[in-house]
Amino acid sequence: MKLDNLTPIEWKFSERAEQLQSSMIREILKITQRPEVISFAGGLPSPETFPVERMRAAFDKVLSTSGKSALQYGPTDGYAPLREFIANSLSTNGAKISPDQVLMVSGSQQGLDLLGKVLLDEGSKALVETPSYLGALQAFSVYRPEFVSVEMDEHGLLPSAVAAKGEGARLLYSLPNFQNPTGLTLSTERRIELVETCARMRIPLLEDDPYGALCYRGEPLPKMLNMNPDGVIYMGSFSKVLTPGIRLGYVVAPHKLIRKLEQAKQAADLHTAQLTQMVVYEVIKDGFLDEHIPTIRTFYSGQCDIMLDALSKHFPAGVTWTKPDGGMFIWVKLPQHIDSMALSTEAIAQNVAFVPGVPFYAGVPETNTLRLSFVTVSPERIYEGIEKLGKLIASKLSK
Repeated sequence: MKLDNLTPIEWKFSERAEQLQSSMIREILKITQRPEVISFAGGLPSPETFPVERMRAAFDKVLSTSGKSALQYGPTDGYAPLREFIANSLSTNGAKISPDQVLMVSGSQQGLDLLGKVLLDEGSKALVETPSYLGALQAFSVYRPEFVSVEMDEHGLLPSAVAAKGEGARLLYSLPNFQNPTGLTLSTERRIELVETCARMRIPLLEDDPYGALCYRGEPLPKMLNMNPDGVIYMGSFSKVLTPGIRLGYVVAPHKLIRKLEQAKQAADLHTAQLTQMVVYEVIKDGFLDEHIPTIRTFYSGQCDIMLDALSKHFPAGVTWTKPDGGMFIWVKLPQHIDSMALSTEAIAQNVAFVPGVPFYAGVPETNTLRLSFVTVSPERIYEGIEKLGKLIASKLSK
């Protein structure tokens, strides 16, 4: 029974809620649901790589053999066999990772939120790359830190800039492998220097590595976690190597921090879905990723080469772009006078979508930048979309 003539509630939101904003990428993705739109916008893995039958078989097996425990509440830190698998996969001869250093989370985005919750206070200094991952900026911004942008070049984050700006920082956030949004990779020499710098300045170093397995040129570079397990926080995810729909990631950190993260997670969602964790373990426990990931690398490498070829054929002189050795993204820099936000509106009118560079900056943005993702678009539509975009950019050069 609905009661009539009740006084409407005037909602009073918290200051934290008032500052929340929608992700520009998510807003653009709403537009890209239209089939006629050629979308280079979303950082979405290709559905062509999803091991649907393998996942179906694993769900069937887990539910038929361990259904009652799979459907029950689970421990906050996660399913023990999966945590042990992750710890073993990250351990090296010189750096042993213990399963009780691993916390399973509901997607790496939850890991970012939990880290912000336990490490950042209002006004805390948080160092981030320039540009940086939009999802991390969103997650950390809820806790009102003072973002400090750290410069990058073609070899990745500059440790010297960390040394110059990092005094008193609570956190340095880095995506060393095929960075989102630039596609750049932090060199081995820079990794060593960065770990040493952070250790000397006592800055917790967050190594976010969702794309590290997607290396398709050269050899994988060493993890900073293994250089200093007591000072580096490592984040990984199954979204890019299995499927994002399972929402399963993990944080690896020193024991003191992992216990605080576990307490924060208890207050957030008690635990990550037990069923999902058991299914993923069933899929990967016998070496499936060793045969599956190379197929993803081969597919993405081909997609990247196609987009790089299209860019070289259709983008006008004066436009530059990165040439990634892995991952899912290419970063484009336009002539200074072209605003990629305005360009995006015009491109969408021609049924081509990309993400303008502005939201990836914690400080003053470079408005002449944009991000392209190449993994979910067919070769024919890559060429078609890049040609349209190139003509649109060329039309701005004469103005």
